[in-house]
Amino acid sequence: MAERIAEEKINEIRQSVDIVEVISEYVQLKKQGRNYFGLCPFHGENSPSFSVSPDKQIFHCFGCGAGGNVFSFLMDLEGYSFIETAIKLAEKANIELAIDPSNLGKEKKVSDDVLQMIEAHELLRKFYHHLLVNTKEGQHALEYLLERGFTLESIKKFQIGYSLNSWDFVTKFLLKRNFTAEILERSGLIIRRESDNSLFDRFRNRIMFPISDRHGKTIAFSGRALGQDEPKYLNSPETVIFNKSKILYNFHLAKPTIRKTSQIVLFEGFADVIAADRAEVENGVATMGTSLTEDHVSQLRQLVQSVTICYDSDNAGIEAAYRAGNMLTNVGLLVKVAMMPNGLDPDDYVKQFGAEKFQNEVMGSTVTWMSFKFLYFRRGKNLQNEGERLLYIEEVLKEISKLTKAVERDHYLRQLAGEFSLSLDALKQQQKQVFYYEKNKNQQGQLTPNKPTVVTKKSVKSLYPAYQTAERRLIAHMIRNSEVAYKVQELLNGHTFNVDEHQAIMTYLIGYYEEGNPPDPSAFLNYIKDDKLKRIVAELEMMSINSEMTPQELNDYLKQVLNFPKLLMIKEKNAEKIEAEKQKDFLKAATIAMEILQLQKALK
Repeated sequence: MAERIAEEKINEIRQSVDIVEVISEYVQLKKQGRNYFGLCPFHGENSPSFSVSPDKQIFHCFGCGAGGNVFSFLMDLEGYSFIETAIKLAEKANIELAIDPSNLGKEKKVSDDVLQMIEAHELLRKFYHHLLVNTKEGQHALEYLLERGFTLESIKKFQIGYSLNSWDFVTKFLLKRNFTAEILERSGLIIRRESDNSLFDRFRNRIMFPISDRHGKTIAFSGRALGQDEPKYLNSPETVIFNKSKILYNFHLAKPTIRKTSQIVLFEGFADVIAADRAEVENGVATMGTSLTEDHVSQLRQLVQSVTICYDSDNAGIEAAYRAGNMLTNVGLLVKVAMMPNGLDPDDYVKQFGAEKFQNEVMGSTVTWMSFKFLYFRRGKNLQNEGERLLYIEEVLKEISKLTKAVERDHYLRQLAGEFSLSLDALKQQQKQVFYYEKNKNQQGQLTPNKPTVVTKKSVKSLYPAYQTAERRLIAHMIRNSEVAYKVQELLNGHTFNVDEHQAIMTYLIGYYEEGNPPDPSAFLNYIKDDKLKRIVAELEMMSINSEMTPQELNDYLKQVLNFPKLLMIKEKNAEKIEAEKQKDFLKAATIAMEILQLQKALK
């Protein structure tokens, strides 16, 4: 049996935790009126449709329909079970629970292996770090790092360590601590030799950089060779707990500074992040040996509206910056680029010129995304050559045409005209031609035969029939007022709502009130067990309704609800009457007509 938490404790946790504070750890929220808005973490979008109500302690996305309270938010986003969520929130609120987090019964049995993998990584992180900073065996590795510009402060902050020059020390070390060989293999920490089935350590005689998830738990390592050993960097393989396309290095440590500055600096590798941190750039993150992915972009856009790209200045770095910038601007983020001098990466620059110069001449001299594209399209072109110059101007005009602000377009057109001594009027005319050409091309592409039209939930406003709108508004009032709930139940007089989900919500709500609970949207969401119903309740809670429902309003809504089954019956009878007339059975048609007349009279 899974352990249970008393309802009183659940309510205490819910009342002690602020949903805005919890969601702000995942989504950048801005206050608008009484509520907070941001980009939904459950689906991709460019304009905020995700709303959080501090008064009601619930959230709802008007785009994808996600909704609930602080419990369901963490359960849906992180995949936690209810008890795991309660434990996390209780820790946040400093509420003591008489429950062992490691004893969650069968509620999430599949995570036992995952927990062991993380535990093994956490243990090794501490062990590797201890070897580096406190032992003779790690002295040469520590000196190597200090010679390369690392400080003891950085080494401790990023928990850098050292792996012994041994084939099986870690294997024996972990096996003695009751980790199974199977778990250690699957976690990527040890390897099984095919020839004799023996086990050996993956990392040997390397500087060890721990890689953490967004919560700060160690899930992988990157080991740098000492000297000229190959490969220079050896990374953990992808495992159940480590997916490099979803991990941003230093995300957990950078998060407080990111929130404070509303800025993220995106680097190519962890060495650059650590070097920048020494230069007091503490909001840096990096991809793990892979290009920027949609998952990375999703994490970034939830936290900030502006990203500074600081990649290497070589050709590969510039190409990667161009690709990353396009991905980030496509989701509505403001992008700036910190330009590195030729041949240097941020790590090299800080070592060579120092922290102050990096702050002032690199981070303090960023260029706009459009200015970077000017430089990007110049590469490899001889602008003294007329053909190449015209090609460059055409490429840049395409980019300028994508700008939505007239002032920006004018600024860059003037810059282009000044550089090549061109007529500003001629450039503006050509830019308009390019704009309309690209626009027509895109429209033709959208009208291609057999091309499916994608209709999102957000793109079409939900228009409900009258009876359904009436039921939704009645439930919205009932959730806010128990007297209204009992009054509606009485006036329905045994009839039910026409929408099954609405009737289910009403049944839950009456049961909730009969147990003595007061009107409380967040508490009611915990009471409901069905996820679909929770989303509907959250949506109804966000509806704008009058604080009190007048008797006339109540009667009008009930009239719509009770009349709908009769209207359906009238529609069916009309169809039967038409069919009878087609069959020339006029007696039957007349009988049905009388029945229709009676139903019409019965309409309230």
